[in-house]
Amino acid sequence: MRMRILLLIALGLISTLAAAAENPVGLWRTIDDKSGKEKSLVRVTESNGQLQLTIEKIFREPGEEPNPLCDKCPGEKKNKPVIGMQIGNGLKKDGDVWSGGEILDPQNGKTYKCKVWLEDKGKKLNVRGFIGVSVLGRTQVWLREE
Repeated sequence: MRMRILLLIALGLISTLAAAAENPVGLWRTIDDKSGKEKSLVRVTESNGQLQLTIEKIFREPGEEPNPLCDKCPGEKKNKPVIGMQIGNGLKKDGDVWSGGEILDPQNGKTYKCKVWLEDKGKKLNVRGFIGVSVLGRTQVWLREE
């Protein structure tokens, strides 16, 4: 009896880890694709089959404003704190890719079409922002926080 309980617990843990590896929901460390420096922690959540991306923390250099405002953002996000800002939404699962959404770059205030996909058993999230078609864009690799 005890062995069956341990086996069920182990199987549950394995299936939970496998599901996490197939799903981008969680906390991600963003890495600037140009400088290679850590930029922020972004929380990916899912609601009604769509992903949302929200900045939880930003990494700043000494002397930089620790809680900057998005002064280049348009509309309701203009001059709002970057920390806590939803920067991505509308991404829907399509095979191994989540696409059809948008992502905002708070540094320049521009919004891009977006798609994301997992690699390395769910440890890396490729985030591609683009204008028009996917080939006209760039990809950042985000690292899953444990």
